[in-house]
Amino acid sequence: MDFSFAPLWNSAVELGNGLLWDYVLIYLLLGAGLYFTLRTGGIQARYFGHMFKLLKNSRHADGGVSSFQALSTSLAARVGTGNLAGVAVAIYYGGPGAVFWMWMTAVVGMSTSFIESTLAQAYKTDHGDNTFRGGPARYIERGLGLRWMAVLFSVCLIIAFGLAFNSVQSNAIAQAMEQAFDVPTWVMGVVLVVVVSPIIFGGLKSIAKVAELVVPLMALLYLILALVVVGLNIADFPAALMTILQSAFGLNQAAGGVVGYAISQTIMNGIQRGLFSNEAGMGSAPNAAATASTRPDHPAAQGFIQMLGVFLDTLVICTATAAIIIMAGPELLAGDENKGIQLTQMALSIHVGDWGGMFVAVSILLFAFTSIIANYSYGESNIEYLAKGRATIAVFVYRIAVLSMIMIGARASLEAIWNFANLSMGTMAIINLIAILMLSPIAFALFRDYETQLKAGVEPVFRPRDFPKLAHKVDPNAWPDRD
Repeated sequence: MDFSFAPLWNSAVELGNGLLWDYVLIYLLLGAGLYFTLRTGGIQARYFGHMFKLLKNSRHADGGVSSFQALSTSLAARVGTGNLAGVAVAIYYGGPGAVFWMWMTAVVGMSTSFIESTLAQAYKTDHGDNTFRGGPARYIERGLGLRWMAVLFSVCLIIAFGLAFNSVQSNAIAQAMEQAFDVPTWVMGVVLVVVVSPIIFGGLKSIAKVAELVVPLMALLYLILALVVVGLNIADFPAALMTILQSAFGLNQAAGGVVGYAISQTIMNGIQRGLFSNEAGMGSAPNAAATASTRPDHPAAQGFIQMLGVFLDTLVICTATAAIIIMAGPELLAGDENKGIQLTQMALSIHVGDWGGMFVAVSILLFAFTSIIANYSYGESNIEYLAKGRATIAVFVYRIAVLSMIMIGARASLEAIWNFANLSMGTMAIINLIAILMLSPIAFALFRDYETQLKAGVEPVFRPRDFPKLAHKVDPNAWPDRD
């Protein structure tokens, strides 16, 4: 049975993607990131070490969700098919140079992630069970007073993360397991539904605990293998880097007379896959950032922690995948049979033998599995925002819909799934980027307050009374005034 989308639907999705990505989102995404970088004085570089320093004390939570658990949840969503299948898709369609543009998206995206996560913390609300809720929907309504815009964002996020992205994740798992172990895709779909069900029905704390345990382990194991591959091919590593840089600016295509088209495809695929992977500016990670009980007790603290998540996702894990694929040789990209996760599997098999493909299959199983439960949590937070008094019924219906899309995604065509994910992701990102640009003066003020206290040698503390623009907009149960 084939769940491919109808040709008319595919055409509409492709048209929407063309308008969003070619004419709006790329410029808005990079422009916002550069603006935030300049206004914060290059926060990525100046506070690079501080991110890791905060990580040391990030497990403190007083019974709620810790900063580390919030980071793990956001990394669970970030570190998934984008890091294994997405990098392969970017290289296949955009060439090795797409990796460079993934890096650039991540570098400027680190400042964007800081801004959106700091705002999510500032406008978070007490959930009544020692946890918090927040994200773009809350800071759009509370900060801008635009509930219609907040509702639109929530709807887009629920469609994107609960439906489209979870279909992408289950599709990648099913394809990888079929290639490595000959497991039918429908069987893998059933298995995923059975395993995911008790976790998502367990609620946000259950998701945070699973992410805290699984994400660091799976990322470490994958990075160790990538380092081994690089070590075994260390003589080829400089050439691989040069290939990325030359391809990024069309130098490899100069003789072909198609430089302009080649560069546009390289940039487009790099930025699309970079955004899909690290999610900076998309408005997804702030939903996890808002749940944290921060230490220091200041909204900017979680901004720094989430900024680290972008760095780890793209500049570390995605680079590892790119190195594995590019060092496998250009002939691997010549055929049409390997485009997504299969390309990563084939590349690793060339380096370490047949078990490499099996290792990727297991890795994508863990990566995408944690992405599914984290994506679900983002949607649940927004379902609760929309449903308010009827949240219990709405959340139950949402859970059933998510499980259904996991099953459908396991059998859907790769191209249709990725196109739909791009469209929903782009719509979300535009709404969120407009909102954080409008609210950026608040985020800049919070950053200056944190920086001033830090330079004075004291642990930063957030005092809402010091911010007149936040008056009556901050939940006093989430941020009580401190002496």
